[in-house]
Parts: sequence; structure tokens; C-alpha cells
Amino acid sequence: MGKSNDRPRIKNEEQYEALVEKGYSKEKAARIANTENAGKKGGKASTYENRTKEELYNQAKEIGIEGRSKMNKDELINALRNN
Repeated sequence: MGKSNDRPRIKNEEQYEALVEKGYSKEKAARIANTENAGKKGGKASTYENRTKEELYNQAKEIGIEGRSKMNKDELINALRNN
């Protein structure tokens, strides 16, 4: 058995390092990088432009974008892309 300070095995090392550099905790970065589909693109969601303003607003609400109630569709798209 290894030492308690050994880092656990990471399935997607590149993704792990990128997440840590973005400010994620090492624990959260490891969880994300160790998911079954780590590093794979989903590509199943419709583009923001194809969604209704209400759908965009609800997604912005889920992730906590402030000022969303005063945003128009283009502003919501911009906020979601740059969050």
C-alpha cells in the first residue's frame, strides 16, 4: 500500500492538469478526470441559438449567472459561453 500522500491514479491526466490550472480543487479535478467519459465531447446538446430564451434563462439560473432576468437572448448566450 502506498503512502497516504500519494496522488490517486488519474485516468485523464491532461484534463486533470487543465482543471487544476483553472482553479478546481485537486479532489474535484480528479473526480471529473476519472469519469468514464473523461475528455470525450458529448455534442448532443442543441446550439444556444436554437434554444428559446426561456431555456437559456433556465440554464443560466442553474449555474448562477447574475443579472439574467435583465438579459436578452444574445446576452444570455454570451453569458453562458463565457461562464
